[in-house]
Amino acid sequence: MTREQRNLILNILAIVSLFIILWLFNRYGTDYQIRILNNIAVFIILAVSYNLINGICGVLNLGPNAFITIGAYTSALLTMSPAEKKISFIIEPLIWPLNVIQLPFGASLVVAGIVTTVFAFLISYPVFRVRGDYLAIVTLGFGEVIRVLCNALQNLTNGPLGLKGLKPYTNLWWSWGIAVLTIIIVQKLINSSWGRAMKAIREDEIAAKAMGIDPFRHLLLAFLISAFFSGVAGGLLAHLITTISPTLFTFFLTFNLLMIIVVGGLGSTTGAVIGATLFAWGNEALRFVESPMQIGPLYIPGIPGMRMVIFSIILMVVIIFARKGIMGQREFSWDWIFSKIWSQRI
Repeated sequence: MTREQRNLILNILAIVSLFIILWLFNRYGTDYQIRILNNIAVFIILAVSYNLINGICGVLNLGPNAFITIGAYTSALLTMSPAEKKISFIIEPLIWPLNVIQLPFGASLVVAGIVTTVFAFLISYPVFRVRGDYLAIVTLGFGEVIRVLCNALQNLTNGPLGLKGLKPYTNLWWSWGIAVLTIIIVQKLINSSWGRAMKAIREDEIAAKAMGIDPFRHLLLAFLISAFFSGVAGGLLAHLITTISPTLFTFFLTFNLLMIIVVGGLGSTTGAVIGATLFAWGNEALRFVESPMQIGPLYIPGIPGMRMVIFSIILMVVIIFARKGIMGQREFSWDWIFSKIWSQRI
């Protein structure tokens, strides 16, 4: 058996083991535990796709909240029945043909990803005409434009009222199935000649261009793939929390994703998965710090937002003591595990 065949079998066994664990949680776990697992999966999709453009290509994109917004609203509008839309849009009726269309959840996720990708393609030309801080400002601006439009377009997004009462279609199979698919596709791309070209652009764009690499074409591919999976994750998120509004998709969401991939390690898919898991789990584990506490004679009042203060402190500590994050640019490898096992035996 070759090393590639062995690794493939181990990867399949790992995926099967993951879904067995998910089945056990789905059957015996509490609603709270299942919700945390769904949150972890959604953030893994977002972090892995965001890391593709930021970590692998070295492009500081500050507009993923725009893609998540488009995906969330698209999927939500497509899964709602015409009667539900008529009840929700009380100020202005929903525009045709969205007011009469209803699709299954899976189809709505695909359409959400495609619509988000089309939007990413339309803004790619102005975005990639600049680099560095200017590119970050342009993408940040697009993210804010989408948020403002969601507030203003009453006959499309229902404005500040948002969309409520969505069906909770997102379950462990949808969220983790798409998360695994995202990891596989992104890793296949990174390990291909296209991925190596993206890394060359990250290290030195001028040198990469001199070697015959087209930066625009490679960055555009990464941008579109990242947008597609962000849109799909937006649809999953919408049907997980069952209520969406423009206030949910602020730059704060982008900051969370940026923190995840920096802590995990820019350029590492494994690091993005670890960072997303720690963030989604830690966000719930630290909920107690925002509640009033009595420690002996000392009374500490609840401070809203204290979780993010702790996350910010963790981010600063990581940047100071582990500047490349938990994984740096390294990836999980079965070969590394077997080498450690053999070294221990020797």
